[in-house]
Amino acid sequence: MLIWVNGTFGVGKTHTVAELHRRLPGSLVVDPEQVGYGMQRLVPRDYRPDFQDFTSWRTGVVEVLDLVLAKHDGHVLAPMTVTSTRYFDETVGRLRELGHDVRHVALLAEPATVVQRLARRGLGAGRVADAVGLRRLALRREAWAVERVVPNLELLSSPTFAEHLPTDDLTVPQVAQRIADSCGLTLTADDAGPVRRAARRAGTTLQHVRRG
Repeated sequence: MLIWVNGTFGVGKTHTVAELHRRLPGSLVVDPEQVGYGMQRLVPRDYRPDFQDFTSWRTGVVEVLDLVLAKHDGHVLAPMTVTSTRYFDETVGRLRELGHDVRHVALLAEPATVVQRLARRGLGAGRVADAVGLRRLALRREAWAVERVVPNLELLSSPTFAEHLPTDDLTVPQVAQRIADSCGLTLTADDAGPVRRAARRAGTTLQHVRRG
């Protein structure tokens, strides 16, 4: 089974997939974003388009995931923002046409919630950043993502991108559990306390920033 976790930038896709990966033994994370980053690095910075506009990105993602799904016995997790219905059909839809069991969920939240999460992602801190007046700095670093919050949420709210999962009042483990329940999967016990969860979130954020 492929579980494709969609959502606007900063809504919590990466952390949710990390939680699912940790609690689904034998699962793999295949991040379509990395295919796009590799293609972008071949293009001079001033000329770089949105990598999703490359036909080869869409076909390449399908090819990679098709191969992994055919070879791997466990579940495959893909965190990726896709808001174009055409691109959605050419990736998620195409994988389904190839006979794969693809479960898609779009994480949603109020715009203010997403912006708050982006601020925390920018500095790896929440109240601390606010207390020392660094929230604006964090959001400037995430300006590209902030600009896309409202339009992306509007697009992802359409029936095309169902299943929808509002996340405003849910923790990451709760979001992961809702997805697992929807897919008929059983997660291992969540035995982490608040300190360990915070450390894991920080580690996942740092790892994602380095990969990008």
